[in-house]
Amino acid sequence: MATIKVTQVGSPIRRTKDQRATLVGLGLNKMHRTRELEDTPEVRGMIRKVQHMVKVEG
Repeated sequence: MATIKVTQVGSPIRRTKDQRATLVGLGLNKMHRTRELEDTPEVRGMIRKVQHMVKVEG
């Protein structure tokens, strides 16, 4: 299955609890941490929720 690389570039400080929880769900609870995730609609929805704090490649 196709994968996408997601890197956290924004701080979760002063963000809502659900946005913080979404970052943890993606495995991105620290700055500049990168995860390679499967490209599914569920993951895309989580990325869309925190798109201002992450960078997506491929």
